[in-house]
Amino acid sequence: MSIASFSRALRGTVSGLPGGFWWLWTSTLVNRTGAFVLTFLSLYLTQELGYSAWYAGLVVALHGLGGVAGSPLGGVLTDRWGRRPTMISMHLAGGACAAALAVVTSALGIAVVVLLMGVAMQAVRPAISATIADLVPESGLRRAFALNYWALNLGFAIAALGGGAAIFLGYRTLFVADAVATSLCALIVFLRLPETRPESGSDTAAGTPEEKRLSVLDVLKDAPFRTLLLLNLLVCLIFTAPWVGLPLTMAAEGLSADSYGVVIAVNGVVIVALQLLVNRITEKRSPAALLTVSALLFAAGTGVTALAGTPLLFAATVVVWTLGEMVHVPTNAAATARLSPEHARGRYQGVMGMSWAVAGFVAPILAGWVVDGPGPDVLWIGCAVVGCVAAAGYTLLLRQALTEKGSEPEAVDNGIAPVAATAAAAAADDTVLPAADAAEEGARGKPNTSPLSG
Repeated sequence: MSIASFSRALRGTVSGLPGGFWWLWTSTLVNRTGAFVLTFLSLYLTQELGYSAWYAGLVVALHGLGGVAGSPLGGVLTDRWGRRPTMISMHLAGGACAAALAVVTSALGIAVVVLLMGVAMQAVRPAISATIADLVPESGLRRAFALNYWALNLGFAIAALGGGAAIFLGYRTLFVADAVATSLCALIVFLRLPETRPESGSDTAAGTPEEKRLSVLDVLKDAPFRTLLLLNLLVCLIFTAPWVGLPLTMAAEGLSADSYGVVIAVNGVVIVALQLLVNRITEKRSPAALLTVSALLFAAGTGVTALAGTPLLFAATVVVWTLGEMVHVPTNAAATARLSPEHARGRYQGVMGMSWAVAGFVAPILAGWVVDGPGPDVLWIGCAVVGCVAAAGYTLLLRQALTEKGSEPEAVDNGIAPVAATAAAAAADDTVLPAADAAEEGARGKPNTSPLSG
């Protein structure tokens, strides 16, 4: 591809989106650029405070557990309270927790703070996803989610490099910097983003229940969305497994920790370098087809890990499942927005985010148990099988639901319209930025940051 054609592809990818989206994109980049807590938390607990590796692992797991509760909570707040106040309050709560870690040193205190941080960080994500769905027409949703995901990974890469270079200042200084960056996100939302929540009961005329009558359990009664949720959970389990299984597998092959660090860094490098290109190639493709392809890429990338034995081959497997990640994350978020009623976008995104949090908590435990028991090869073969099952599910169970026209959804078994009408009118009021203006920690933290920004 020539420079000129690449430039045209880049302009086509970043142009045509409303100004409000780019402010949200900027807040995501700022937030992840200052994401130092989870990146260096294990080292801080073990090297500076002298806690055991077991305790450090427990604390990281508590962060994931907080996310399991925070995601549906954030979804409910997003729909009932509003997108803007949910983002502002949860960003400020997350910043307060980061600042608290700079002064709290007791085992119980640290555990509580990290648990609450997990709640706050995950609770903000449904609000972000719902705002994107409110602002961007359905035709541009997958592209918008892909750009937001790219900002998340770009910010994380900057944080990893910057944090490593600035660690001589001390862990507590990094935690304070994290608090400042998160608070700056709240300030950006407060100053630049309007509230985008639809008026209460706007769907009533179409027979949709009032928003206050729709609970998380009602969301789970939506058959197409429930299918999407369960298939996403399968993919999340496969995606999370390498972050525990890969270093153990490489160690069993006699490879050093440094080798693993280089191999897993390929994930971030590929996303930052290729996300915009992948987005351009996959634009206008069927959501069901893209989700099927992503599941097969996860299956292939993890499955052939059983055959790898050198750092180069392990890196090649990472490239394959990273391509699956780049296709899956924005497509799944856009599919969730498509299947959600306008007044319940936060709840739907919150329940979907919970599947990522559950996988982030369960998959490391399962992966460690399988590696210690049956062995690494069983883990990777099992991941390949699960990926193929997910791919079949996307093709056989969701193709029709995800290709339904957004304005004319089919009824589902709870009477809730599964496909949201696009908020194109809200997007039209925003200023479109010119294209020229548009342009975690290793094995432990990546699963918690993958679904969406926060």
